[in-house]
Amino acid sequence: MSRDILVLGAGMVGVSAAWHLLERGHRVTLVDRNEPGRETSFGNAGIIQREAVRPYRFPRDLATLMRVLPNRQIDIRYQPSGMVQAAGPLFQYWRNSEPERYARIVPEYAALIRHALDAHAPMINAADAEALVRREGYLEVFRSTEALEQECRLAQADAQHYGVTHRVLNSAALAEMEPDLAAGLAGAIHWTQPWTVTDPGALVAAYAKACQEKGGQFIQGALRKLGHDGNAWRAEIGDEIRSAQQVVLALGPWSKHWLSQQGLSVPLFVKRGYHMHYGARGEARLRHWVMDAEIGYLLAPMRAGIRLTTGAELARHDATPHYQQLAAAEATARQLFPLGERLDPQPWMGARPCTPDMKPIIGPAPGLSGLWLAFGHGHQGFTLGPITGKLLGQMMDGEPTDVDMAPYRVDRF
Repeated sequence: MSRDILVLGAGMVGVSAAWHLLERGHRVTLVDRNEPGRETSFGNAGIIQREAVRPYRFPRDLATLMRVLPNRQIDIRYQPSGMVQAAGPLFQYWRNSEPERYARIVPEYAALIRHALDAHAPMINAADAEALVRREGYLEVFRSTEALEQECRLAQADAQHYGVTHRVLNSAALAEMEPDLAAGLAGAIHWTQPWTVTDPGALVAAYAKACQEKGGQFIQGALRKLGHDGNAWRAEIGDEIRSAQQVVLALGPWSKHWLSQQGLSVPLFVKRGYHMHYGARGEARLRHWVMDAEIGYLLAPMRAGIRLTTGAELARHDATPHYQQLAAAEATARQLFPLGERLDPQPWMGARPCTPDMKPIIGPAPGLSGLWLAFGHGHQGFTLGPITGKLLGQMMDGEPTDVDMAPYRVDRF
């Protein structure tokens, strides 16, 4: 039966939910304060990461903690106020990174990742967005043989258990694939399955356009109020009121605030990240997406230039940007590849919505009939948006789901 559904949030997750609900014949209105794909989905590394079956753990070994403590690293930085504000969720994140707990989380996380490419494919086709997508995988480069061998062992295990494919490149093979990288690298893992996207925000916008071509509506306006009125949900968006039988809350890091307005608390916290685009010096060319694995940043040859994305910054969502992490990554990246001038007027900053057990929240809001949740994807909202939308549509229509959804329900907290 066709229903009126409001989807709040036009990032990758929200747009994907809208697309699948329209496919199912529902009447869908997508809502965001900005154009689709202009928030967190805009600034990521642009990789649909089929290989990412292991979510990011909180460091537990003393050596790593001591390395991070001075707060000068590229892969992870923190602001004390943010650590204090998120102390409870961060403690649970630390606990869930303990080996036995983490070993239980990985297969549940991988169950979603395994569907990522298959879920994106029909949306790319419907959006006529093939020109944005490359199917060449990406390179994770290593400076030391020890680190490369350690990652190779994990890659072999992931190949056996989760069907992840890869090639190991020695220094000569890496130089052949990326001749303009600095000499002296130990080698790389070429993750062969992932797809890369030359403009992540444009892909989300293309998916949103496909939604409108299916008959969906888009309202650009700030959400001011959300409430349940009898059998319907009412949303105040800018100066207008919209009613719907069901609502999908897919507002990324802002979801915690709006869910708290309904009396539900979730242990959501953010990891912020930065990016900047660069030219290349002389005739240098970056041919693949390249992750500097032991340092913790990524270079990507995108339409806007070579995008450098940083690691994570643990901070309050609304805290003042700290660009030192980006500056440190840039200084190191210039030693790896001959970056040219900065191309953006200022660095971009975004916030990844994270949960203490590293898994997204997907499913109904308990005690709030008609409210559905789709947020908390951490580093992988861009990868997992389409499969989230597909599974959410199955749940909302009362159908069997392609994946057991119990691990992602909000009431697990």
